[in-house]
Amino acid sequence: MFTSIAHAYDLNNRVHSFGLDQRWRRRAVEAAAPVATDDVLDVACGTGDLAEAFARAGARSVTGLDYTPAMLEVARAKAARSGGAPGRIQYIQGDAQALPHADRSFDIVSIGFGIRNVADPALALREFRRMLRPGGRLVILEFSEPTSAFIRFFHRLYTHHIMPWTATILARDGSGAYRYLPRSVQTFLDPRHLADQLTAAGFSKVSQHSLTMGTCVVTLARVTS
Repeated sequence: MFTSIAHAYDLNNRVHSFGLDQRWRRRAVEAAAPVATDDVLDVACGTGDLAEAFARAGARSVTGLDYTPAMLEVARAKAARSGGAPGRIQYIQGDAQALPHADRSFDIVSIGFGIRNVADPALALREFRRMLRPGGRLVILEFSEPTSAFIRFFHRLYTHHIMPWTATILARDGSGAYRYLPRSVQTFLDPRHLADQLTAAGFSKVSQHSLTMGTCVVTLARVTS
């Protein structure tokens, strides 16, 4: 499914978020507060936008990991065109539920718009916890359902009826990806239950911030030991 939309993924993100998706990613990077000694693992990196944002923010190293090779091809091509800071990013293929790194390999783990697509989110959260050094941070950027009934009505109208049609046309997609994606938001854990799973996975100091009237949430969790 993600292979079929990789070529138009960035275009659809920009068009259907009205350009807000990059602002949301910057807010996630700001929440993680990278410094020059931080090593970052961006899981479900897709076409590399969040990984590049961490590189531009001055992280020492950034590893972007994704399950879909076609997404990684786009990410590598973008990094090659960009030059500069994004050139410090390494892109690898891998599974969020079985990360190919030793324990405590990173200072920051991030996942943007990807945790709801993992088969076993609780297992992935435990893997993220395993990756982090003492003092490490996990930042999750994910869509959410607005709490306001009024806003939620129009949000669902847009995401369930308008966006799937226009996004499918832009991507020339026959896989049904843009019908699946809004349904996955509605059926995924709400922010409170996600916070509970983070605590169960061994994280502490979980904080959450809603963006754009609750259509998106940044969740930050820390490792204290």
